[in-house]
Amino acid sequence: MASDTDTATPEPARRWLWLHGLVGRLGAAFGRRPAPPPRPAETPSLLRRRRSATRRHSPLTRRILLLNIIPVALLTLGAVYLSDYEEELIDAELASLAVQGEMVAAGIAEVAVAGGETTVNRLDADAARQLLTRLVRPTGVRARLFTETGDLMGDSAMLNEVGRIHVVPLPPPQTPPSSEDVRWTDRIGDWIARQLSRADRFPEYVERTAPTVRDFPEAASALRGFNASAVRLGPENVLILSAAVPVQRYKQVLGALVLTRDNRAIAASLREVRYDMLVIAAAALGITVLLSLYLAGTITQPIVRLARAADEVRLARENRPEIPDLGKRGDEIGDLNDALRSMTDALWQRINTIESFAADVAHELKNPLTSLRSAIEVAARPNLDPERREKLMGIVIEDINRLNRLITDISEASRLDAELMRGEVQKVNLSALLGDMANHFTSRGAGKSGVTVEFRLAANPPYLAHGHDGRYGQVFRNVIDNALSFSPPGSRLLIELSRAPRNGPFVVTIDDEGPGIPEDNLESIFQRFYSERPTEHFGQHSGLGLSICRQIMETYGGSITASNRRAPDGRVLGARFTIRVPAADSRK
Repeated sequence: MASDTDTATPEPARRWLWLHGLVGRLGAAFGRRPAPPPRPAETPSLLRRRRSATRRHSPLTRRILLLNIIPVALLTLGAVYLSDYEEELIDAELASLAVQGEMVAAGIAEVAVAGGETTVNRLDADAARQLLTRLVRPTGVRARLFTETGDLMGDSAMLNEVGRIHVVPLPPPQTPPSSEDVRWTDRIGDWIARQLSRADRFPEYVERTAPTVRDFPEAASALRGFNASAVRLGPENVLILSAAVPVQRYKQVLGALVLTRDNRAIAASLREVRYDMLVIAAAALGITVLLSLYLAGTITQPIVRLARAADEVRLARENRPEIPDLGKRGDEIGDLNDALRSMTDALWQRINTIESFAADVAHELKNPLTSLRSAIEVAARPNLDPERREKLMGIVIEDINRLNRLITDISEASRLDAELMRGEVQKVNLSALLGDMANHFTSRGAGKSGVTVEFRLAANPPYLAHGHDGRYGQVFRNVIDNALSFSPPGSRLLIELSRAPRNGPFVVTIDDEGPGIPEDNLESIFQRFYSERPTEHFGQHSGLGLSICRQIMETYGGSITASNRRAPDGRVLGARFTIRVPAADSRK
């Protein structure tokens, strides 16, 4: 007796489980583990929300801000790291010290030298010290005077030679500025400047109680008659600038004068320049951030709106959401908006077409199936007359042929759109195509009913159109076949090729001499499954031919219309189909 589980399990599922168990047992026998049964592929739900819908910050905004802030940050870093500007100031200060030293050395050589032009000249130590103090002290520069033997003769920072008392200027009688009084920007700038500084490339300055020329290589160069300068690193990362010039009279070097000064004035100048540039950089940064946010808003906000509208379209079931109209922007986002609106319109049109096509197909298939069912039910009666049964079987065959023709035309119409989009556009010679079409219908037997097919050219060459010869041939064949089915015996069917003025499209007219088309149906004949034919042609056409023709022509940018030809007295002479085909030269 089967269990409830066996009863509830479908037969295919039970077979699958049995097969999987058999494979597992075989795998265990050979030392292998059975593979787990494959899981069905997970199909992403159409109702799933996008991850970006819950995003709080826009990545695009962050990228725009980053890319726009980087140049300002580099400008700020350059404002802090003013290495080239600092070197220019140091070179200018050294040049200034050299000029000042030449002036002081010239004064000492004129006043504090004992001897004449023909005697040996020597420096007067007392006079040289006094003159050195008077000339240099007001400038704030420290001067050292070395003899020609390399010994220190005078130092402007000393009161006398005996006591070696150094002169240190006292601060003014007021409270010195605290660290809070210093601008925070200066402290930050000085700290960054110290981190980026290349002061370690300078030799260290050592203050000695009895310096000699050996402590100042630039002074040794001055004793040889050359100006020289040097930069040294003092306490607290203060640079000591020095310039040495020779003291000479009548081209005789009597000593070397060394002027030194720290770089505090240069540092103050750099600090002011750095502060001004930081203020400008901060203002530029603020403006850049505001403009970047504005630019990001003009880009991200419309994109977010379009993305949300696309979600609404994707999630819509009954209503039709609209894509916001941003085409007035006149930029790429406006182009994207226009493309999305066109795509959405085409999508809804396609959906409506599919729904309408499905309803029409169901209706058209129902009629022959109903007729086929009735005929089979009647033919199945045992006491039915054989002659009537044979007649019913003929009806069955006709309905089957009608269904076959209908299904073939439906399949053709279904894949027509995809083939049109995939088909390669080329130049088509309409004159040759229409001429071959006329010869084909003539040779096929259009003359069996006495209908004459003629082709007439009313345009100048070339006859090159824009499209595909196979599809245009399908259009002309359907229209000509439709016209022949309405043409009476012995009539004429005229195909004429002309061209609209000013290099417009080609115009192909197909005229028959049939009963014409009712005025109310001049447009409805291009609808799907519309057919209004004589009784002898009933069931031989699905009503999709002219609908396919219009779809093909609209795809290539052309058109097809129907009208009636009338005599001067208003009598209908026949129907006329006018097909406008885009010319190849108009697409350049």
